[in-house]
Amino acid sequence: MGSLAIDVGGTFTDVVYSAGAVRVAKVLTTHDDPIAGIVHGVTQLGPIDVSRVVHATTLATNAILEGKGARVAFVTTRGFRSLIPLGRYARVEEDRYDLRFTPPRLDVECFEVTERVGPRGEVLTELDHDSVRQAARAIVERGLTSAAVCLLHSYANPAHEQRVARVLREHLPSVVASCEIWPEIREYERATTTIVSAQIGPLMTAYLSRLRSALAGLGITAPVYVMDSAGGVVSADLAARRAVSTVESGPAAGALAAVPYGPAIAFDMGGTTAKACVVRDGRPAITHEFHVGGKGSFGGRRAGTGLPIKTPAVDLAEVGAGGGSIAWLSSGTLRVGPLSAGSSPGPACYGLGGAEPTVTDANLVLGYLGTACLPLDPAQAHKAVDRIAGPLGVSREEAALAVYDIVCASMASAVEVVTVQRGVDPRGLSLVATGGAGPMHACRVAERFGISHVIVPAHCGVASAAGLLAGSLSTSRVRTQLGVEDPSAIFASLAASAADDLGVSLGDPSVSVGRSADVRFAGQSHDLTVDWSQAPEELARRFFARYEEVYGIAQEGAVEVVSYRVRLTRHFDEPPAEPPAEPPAQPPDAAPPVPATRPAFFPELGGTVDVPVLAREHLTVITGPAVVEDPESTIVVPPGWTAATDRTRAVHLRRGGDA
Repeated sequence: MGSLAIDVGGTFTDVVYSAGAVRVAKVLTTHDDPIAGIVHGVTQLGPIDVSRVVHATTLATNAILEGKGARVAFVTTRGFRSLIPLGRYARVEEDRYDLRFTPPRLDVECFEVTERVGPRGEVLTELDHDSVRQAARAIVERGLTSAAVCLLHSYANPAHEQRVARVLREHLPSVVASCEIWPEIREYERATTTIVSAQIGPLMTAYLSRLRSALAGLGITAPVYVMDSAGGVVSADLAARRAVSTVESGPAAGALAAVPYGPAIAFDMGGTTAKACVVRDGRPAITHEFHVGGKGSFGGRRAGTGLPIKTPAVDLAEVGAGGGSIAWLSSGTLRVGPLSAGSSPGPACYGLGGAEPTVTDANLVLGYLGTACLPLDPAQAHKAVDRIAGPLGVSREEAALAVYDIVCASMASAVEVVTVQRGVDPRGLSLVATGGAGPMHACRVAERFGISHVIVPAHCGVASAAGLLAGSLSTSRVRTQLGVEDPSAIFASLAASAADDLGVSLGDPSVSVGRSADVRFAGQSHDLTVDWSQAPEELARRFFARYEEVYGIAQEGAVEVVSYRVRLTRHFDEPPAEPPAEPPAQPPDAAPPVPATRPAFFPELGGTVDVPVLAREHLTVITGPAVVEDPESTIVVPPGWTAATDRTRAVHLRRGGDA
């Protein structure tokens, strides 16, 4: 038996089946009904015997961006109904002087109940049950079916919030309480996290139910798991209950594909977006607050780029730059993205009705792209690129190169966010290129930062799906509690709650529990997460080191712990991996396969030149310019770069030296 991984992207749906050997399928995403595309991809694999299904989905993200999902009743402490309308807003540079700036909004109706709890958990005003019943009746009368309960300081004492949730569940099918989702300090962020979970929870429940039914129709009745935002895997039932933890499900899977090659920058370019993340110490960087529904390539934890969500997530930056990104003119200036042709109609060269020039069309015109998982029409690509070449007064190839350079610059901004802006020198890291379009652009992106080593893993075109298989059964818990002398009971309670949700035993040898804490200087407002130590002096030293790493300032002083965290993990039992493929054996006197050639445009060589083109399976060592193709992606080897394969069939590209 084997594992089935499914990743639904903006353009393609990738399916990977691993039972020692690996089988892959790549099909166009069906946006009206993503499950139809999943079924199509699974049937392309042929007969399979599945022990588990792991899924990455953009359902939650899309629901937030498109304003879909359930309309939510926000229930809070009397006097605090303005918490959401007032919000906590910040502006990034491009919005700072925008007189028409519209901050992200949550479309909720607010209801109040009479109660009050203090920041230390003391009850200041007892809960008035009549006010709760009145709120429940008013919610039902408004026709609302989902509620988010977030009472003041419920992280310190959840009793009132739990009682309110019990009453509301007698009247409503979906009720989410902040103490059950993320009981952490900061009222606005805790409220937005709870509301988003209430908004997308019913959607996620219905979607996963339909997915399981569709797979059962194919004879697959194995348990279904969903990747969460931090790169762990949870059951479908838990994903539905804690839907907010899946907001960054898809991007997290792509980052895991780079873990075996760390320290590295995970660079994943698909059909709609490109993402970057730093991988060190065997794991991608994690943040405990990110923003969704905004714009820009500032990285998820940058305030002003959307609604704040308080849940662990892979710390990545994302830009609207993919193979389907459309090139367009604005007042005579060439722009690329963020609008994408997606899977319908797709790039012009797909021959599915698209007419706008895209990055994929530009790559085909330049000679970088020759084959794909579906037939390509060069004539349609030429016609599309001519639509911008004419107004710009340049040749078709020059227009295509401009599109290529602009999208590389856009993607480089994402790499800069997770490296330079985080105080990380990218020159000391490798760049791991994945996604169907990533290897065509990776070397040019690397050149912008002085990175001299690019790695393209096997099956890189479906790396996000393959990364799902690397995820372990895992979930996180947090609790804010100030002034605790001995937090052992808190850690034990959090671990027990996590184990109960995952359905595992803490005594299982395969279960591990990681503990950390949010620490700050006494009197400051913001904190940093560090690994836990029972010794106060060691905990403080870890905080000082982390503070200097983040802010560049060496500082010491009195510290305090704000919140306590656990991450519980259980590894799946996997079938033995397929032995790595060796290059095909040849007689000692046999000549290596002669590569084909085709014209490709390289400006440093003066324009269009004939370059060797060979299949990845035939690659041993080659010096650029060259093109290496496989069924899922194409690798462009620019002049000055050398490409070679290792035993796992990963391609290593090195600049200015031997591979």
